[in-house]
Amino acid sequence: MIVNRCPELLAPAGDAERLRAALRYGADAVYVGADRFGMRTAAAFFAQEKLREACELAHAQGAKLYLACNTLPRNAEFAALPEFLSFAQACGVDALIVTDLGVLALCKRYAPRVDVHISTQAGVTNYAAANQLYELGAQRIVTARELSLDEIAEIRAKTPKALEIECFVHGAMCVSFSGRCLLSNYLTGRDSNRGDCAQPCRWQYALQEEKRPGEFFPIAEDENGTYILNSRDMCLLAHLPQLAAAGIDSFKIEGRAKSAYYTAVCVNAYRCALDGYKASGFDPDYRPDDWILEEPMKVSHREYCTGFYFSSPTDRAEIYGRGGYVRKWDVAAVAEDWRDGVLYATQRNRFFAGDTLEIMMRGAPPVRVQVTDLRNADGEPIDSTPHPMMPFSFACPIPTPPGAYLRMERTETEVR
Repeated sequence: MIVNRCPELLAPAGDAERLRAALRYGADAVYVGADRFGMRTAAAFFAQEKLREACELAHAQGAKLYLACNTLPRNAEFAALPEFLSFAQACGVDALIVTDLGVLALCKRYAPRVDVHISTQAGVTNYAAANQLYELGAQRIVTARELSLDEIAEIRAKTPKALEIECFVHGAMCVSFSGRCLLSNYLTGRDSNRGDCAQPCRWQYALQEEKRPGEFFPIAEDENGTYILNSRDMCLLAHLPQLAAAGIDSFKIEGRAKSAYYTAVCVNAYRCALDGYKASGFDPDYRPDDWILEEPMKVSHREYCTGFYFSSPTDRAEIYGRGGYVRKWDVAAVAEDWRDGVLYATQRNRFFAGDTLEIMMRGAPPVRVQVTDLRNADGEPIDSTPHPMMPFSFACPIPTPPGAYLRMERTETEVR
């Protein structure tokens, strides 16, 4: 397929801070959740008027906003959907992300001016399902994460061009079938298909023999135990030309429950890569600069892989053999202002005068700077920044925009 345009860059936004980070660092669109009907109860910030404010903020910066309405609602919940959908339309959301066919029907009735996107929870794995959903009124499908790139290309070839295709390119993956899992329900009583998954697939498991209670046997020999269901994270940053050539219209970053820093780093990296790809004339052999490829390593992450795009589970099970995240960097502060060679910022983690920090700004390689002339909000010299969210300043020769992140490299990699 000849590529002559950049796919949309779609970012997660779990709250207002993460929304601003996504927009500041170059997202074309964001997806959010309200207080009901979304698959992330821990990231359901945009309820009532906050949803309207979020839409206004996104639209003012030329971006779109999509609202997740992708749980599998029970009978008793349907009575509340018409009002919810009508309010979402009145707020100005650009699309509703849905899984359930009944919800899809209600969207067409109560929010007819809003596009409908079919969630990855629906498990669309073939062109026949995609075509049927298009006939029912969907403007976009989010493919199941189990598909290969060749399978996505075939869906593109056998569906109307008006039907957009969205795919995940970065973030956590689920060991189950596109999130259709009841393990959390069984072990914790928290419903994974209603936005409340406890992620028991990330836990450490062992075997216990019936006549030896309390004596646990590891499923595989490892000094850290065994995490038999714990999937790696996905990162497709080095493969954007191949994804674009398959006909994908929107590149989606996972992570509504993750930090604003995570959102900023990932959006910045993919924005820079997509801009570089466009500047190359959509060269199929385009490869992002090394500094761009290194950026995803500077957020908390599990070991990265390419999901199922280039290999099947039988070739590589994509299981991550240890629990927790790899964390090599900490956020030291967020920039608030820069004037006359002085950087003003707000603390996030303690650091000391003399430390070397790295400044992350939109669209540019990170720059290292040594902290000198460190002062508190009253302009008094200080040796460190010990208080959470404290304002401070230090001499900085690098013009730094508001919202830039100052980070520091750990001397030892932390896994947690």
